[in-house]
Amino acid sequence: MKPISIADTAAYLRNCRDAYILIHRSPDGDCIGSGYSLQAVLRQLGIRSRVLCADPIPPRFGFLLPDEEEEEFTPQCIISVDVADEKLFGDLEKLYRGRVNLCIDHHISNLGYADRLLLEGDSAAACEVLYKVYREMGVTFTRQIAMCLYTGMATDTGCFKFSNTTPNTHIFAAELMREFPDIRYDLINREMFDVKSPSRLRAEMIMLSNMEYHLNHKVTIVWATLDVCHSNGVDEKDMEGLTSLGLQPEGVEVGITVREREAGVYKISMRSARDVNVSAICQKFGGGGHIKAAGCQLEGTREEIRDRLLAAVEGAL
Repeated sequence: MKPISIADTAAYLRNCRDAYILIHRSPDGDCIGSGYSLQAVLRQLGIRSRVLCADPIPPRFGFLLPDEEEEEFTPQCIISVDVADEKLFGDLEKLYRGRVNLCIDHHISNLGYADRLLLEGDSAAACEVLYKVYREMGVTFTRQIAMCLYTGMATDTGCFKFSNTTPNTHIFAAELMREFPDIRYDLINREMFDVKSPSRLRAEMIMLSNMEYHLNHKVTIVWATLDVCHSNGVDEKDMEGLTSLGLQPEGVEVGITVREREAGVYKISMRSARDVNVSAICQKFGGGGHIKAAGCQLEGTREEIRDRLLAAVEGAL
């Protein structure tokens, strides 16, 4: 792995050909905005490119996708964006493990799996990093690129309210708004943060009603098991993006969401309200992420997983 700069990355992208852009499974606004903005930039330069994801793009992000269909070609260059670990490629991992030529990321837990790595751990979103890359490249921003970048920065900062929000996040968002004043940024924010399907609302009700309190009410755990979701008519995917609910009760320091992927296999999402480094906790279980937002995967019974998580969090508290 070779660490590279913004300028190096811009030069590499200008000279790459026939690029596959990989984003992580369970795609969110930042990886989707990163992937499709990069595709638009490369296409503008006459470079064939397509975005690959193991999971479908959620319909609410459809406005970020290009009108053109994805081209079929054999890649000469493989790029990942917003992916800290090859395991996050999901079903695509077997095909592309050890083949990534360039990774652009902002996760401090990045494992350095690519030949070249542009890592800016103090950036709020991968889209924030890519904004600087595109300006360095001197490409012409379009409405689609602007919407992709704004959506990525907004979603990864909780609409600019999370502690990872930087001065650059505000400046870059403001520059996009000044350059494209006709984009309805208010509607993007409404769609990302306020509009919810009936299934999503039921998911929130389940999480709040089943919330467990531990360690003197400093830690919450919410279980999104397959049986609970199915019995309440909730799509498991609607449980994504609800990890901050565990921090809402007063006095809580760490909120943990445990979502069952398959029988006995759980995706752990951990959030910190103040000073607990949840990335360090998740790294103990083979995961990682940001200081205040991280995740991992565990296997076992509910009791086993609860005990392991609480023991690790208690040590951090």
